[in-house]
Amino acid sequence: MPKELLQDVAIKAAKPKDKDYRLNDGDGLYLLIKTTGAKWWRFDYTINGKRKTLSLGTYPDTALKMARKKADDARVGVADGVDPSQIRQAEKQATQQEQENIDRIKAGLPVLGSFADVAYQWLKSLEHLTKPQTHIKKTSRIQRLAFPLQGDKPIQNIKAAEVLAVIKPLI
Repeated sequence: MPKELLQDVAIKAAKPKDKDYRLNDGDGLYLLIKTTGAKWWRFDYTINGKRKTLSLGTYPDTALKMARKKADDARVGVADGVDPSQIRQAEKQATQQEQENIDRIKAGLPVLGSFADVAYQWLKSLEHLTKPQTHIKKTSRIQRLAFPLQGDKPIQNIKAAEVLAVIKPLI
């Protein structure tokens, strides 16, 4: 299919109809004209035998040239076996987790997945097995000795030698 069929003049002149319709630019890129008059850039692609659609923005915020560039970038990813919608989803999750961690820090809670977070979960799971005074002592020791060194560090990044360095003063 020929590429770059659309021109800005045709996009500006496109008016809403009774049903949504498309203005095709070729190679999976098209402009979806909604009955409300909204104009949405879409890119259709196939990955792992499944047809998918990726939203690329709205016109005029995303101009024709920019929509073509975004579609080209997505095509490169698809050719490499990378699903652009999964990348977008992962970025969105990372942004949400980052915001949640900011909110947790403001509330005085540890960062998700950090040593402090896992330690508090572990202490909570053991709370019913010990006397209240013993639980307070355990919590206090971990807060005083381990948290200053390892507290905010992601749990998967902590090495055995670092744990030993924290435990050695207790022996």
